[in-house]
Amino acid sequence: MTVKQIIVGFVSTIAAAILVLFLVTGWYIVDESEQAAVITFGKVEDTVTEPGLNFKLPWPIQKVEILSRGTYNLQVGYEEDGGEVIEFTDEAKMITGDENILFADLAVQWRITDPEKYLFSTKEPEDLLYNATSASLRGVIGSSTVDEALTDQRPEIEAEVFDNLVDLLEIYDIGISIQDVRLQDVELPTEEVRRAFTEVTDAREERLTRINQAERYRNQEVNEAQGEIDAIISRAEGTKTERIETARGDVAKFNALYNEYIVNPEVTRQRLILETLDQVLPDTEIYIMDGNDTVNYLPIRPLERQQQQAPAAEGGTNNE
Repeated sequence: MTVKQIIVGFVSTIAAAILVLFLVTGWYIVDESEQAAVITFGKVEDTVTEPGLNFKLPWPIQKVEILSRGTYNLQVGYEEDGGEVIEFTDEAKMITGDENILFADLAVQWRITDPEKYLFSTKEPEDLLYNATSASLRGVIGSSTVDEALTDQRPEIEAEVFDNLVDLLEIYDIGISIQDVRLQDVELPTEEVRRAFTEVTDAREERLTRINQAERYRNQEVNEAQGEIDAIISRAEGTKTERIETARGDVAKFNALYNEYIVNPEVTRQRLILETLDQVLPDTEIYIMDGNDTVNYLPIRPLERQQQQAPAAEGGTNNE
């Protein structure tokens, strides 16, 4: 075998090896739910998000990392089996702001938004995300009371954990974005403590119920009293108006009488005396006499009776 043949054989072997490497590592497929980071000598040269067949330089010049564009789920503080929490981990045990112990677990949904940072900013980005999530949850629970964590403040706690986690990931800059944060379970450590807390919660709800009932009763009594006050004021206003109108009528009557008095004082005086006597003694027969005890004016009622008796007497005489 000559030197030339040896050189030709070596070159052919190298070319065949390169061809095999290209056929094996020179192409890759990106699915619709995936993204690819093309790495050249340890540096990301391109990010491919379009699905389909793509080509690259063979290994070890270039390699490809296929990453999902979907949503990942991270569990903090619990282990799950079949969609149900089966065990709390050590990270779930926390101390609240009012120095109570409880178990809290969290589910975080996240996505990879920058493949280069996700691959090269840190060695274990998911571990960093886990620790950041645990720290955010502990910080929020540590500033909340046990009542807030167990009752109606859970949405506020979730929102605060979300904001804290987003701020931490902006500082770490590992190419991950948070989509959602959900508290799974928040429980007290033992059955005895849970029962005591339930009793306290029931007592607090009973107290609020009693307060609401008292407030309703108070409002009812106040409304009834206000209605009575309005009725009294309305009656008083009516009485006031009636008396004012009566006084105005009396004034008008007095003015009219005074005008008559100015025209004929004596007649008006006698008229007033007669009207007053008739009002004071309504059922009495009145005789008016002068100073000599002579009747000047016959009483009205006897005169009426005499006039009524006269026709009757005439009728009797005719019959005889």
